[in-house]
Amino acid sequence: MSNHYIEVKNLKKYFQTPGGNLHAVDGVNFTIDKGKTIGIVGESGCGKSTTGRLMTMLLEPTEGEIFFDGKDITKLTPKEMVEYRKKIQIIFQDPFSSLNPRKTVFHSIAEPLEIHKVYATKAEKENRVYELMELVGLSDRFVNSYPHELDGGRRQRIGIARALALSPEFIVCDEPVSALDVSIQAQILNLLKKLQLQFGYTYMFITHDLSVVKHFSEEIMVMYLGQMVEKAPVKELFANPRHPYTQALLSAIPVPNLKKKKERILLQGEITSPINPRQECRFAARCSFATEQCRQEVPGITDLGGGHSVRCLRIHEI
Repeated sequence: MSNHYIEVKNLKKYFQTPGGNLHAVDGVNFTIDKGKTIGIVGESGCGKSTTGRLMTMLLEPTEGEIFFDGKDITKLTPKEMVEYRKKIQIIFQDPFSSLNPRKTVFHSIAEPLEIHKVYATKAEKENRVYELMELVGLSDRFVNSYPHELDGGRRQRIGIARALALSPEFIVCDEPVSALDVSIQAQILNLLKKLQLQFGYTYMFITHDLSVVKHFSEEIMVMYLGQMVEKAPVKELFANPRHPYTQALLSAIPVPNLKKKKERILLQGEITSPINPRQECRFAARCSFATEQCRQEVPGITDLGGGHSVRCLRIHEI
């Protein structure tokens, strides 16, 4: 029996297309301890948002297991799933499209309470909505406002309040600040961190911005075309990136010091198609270290110790 709060084993999600199966998530494994944050990074189309939706069971996995507090949620009955949904929530990337434009702030936040019939009286429900608004820093004066009347930061605060309504234990944050101004991003990140410290939430933080995830996560998993290519504690990953793709991502982070020169690693070559991928390293076409072996063999995971693991055939040579 695992000691980890969340454990994901060989998670896969394939979508059928006219050209064949699109391997959106392909054999991902990771664990998350209670009250901790795992950051999932990678460029658009790498499968990170699909992984988040699989964790919340908004998508059904093609294959694999998701253990939540010792129970495999992929095998739950519909009735059991209703109870599970109270424990896990998701904060979406675009706060405007995730809110119903016809519902006020009050009704948007109250909706999960009404669906799950949490409170017996109207007064109790109202008290909970105002409590949630205060918790996420939304003024009472916005209670009857509609989404189009608010800015992006306030809309995202509604999304966070709605996610917290049922007192969840695990929250998937799917690029929650990428659609916001930089100054608002910091406010939302600080709010999420404060809530984690206050209530002990466990987070999966999905982003393409490594500088954001650096200050928010204990561990980072780098994804490329549906697969995990590197996973390590935050300090270790930034100090000692081993996979060529991770090295390229880190080299792209802007440095605020103009006098400090930073060598940028530019990736060349065509991105491999995720539809019916060949038996090869998926990064081989863009990797300057790739050999003929890389184009004929699927690399396994190499454990480097200390929680650092890499998917690369040439890890001990480069």
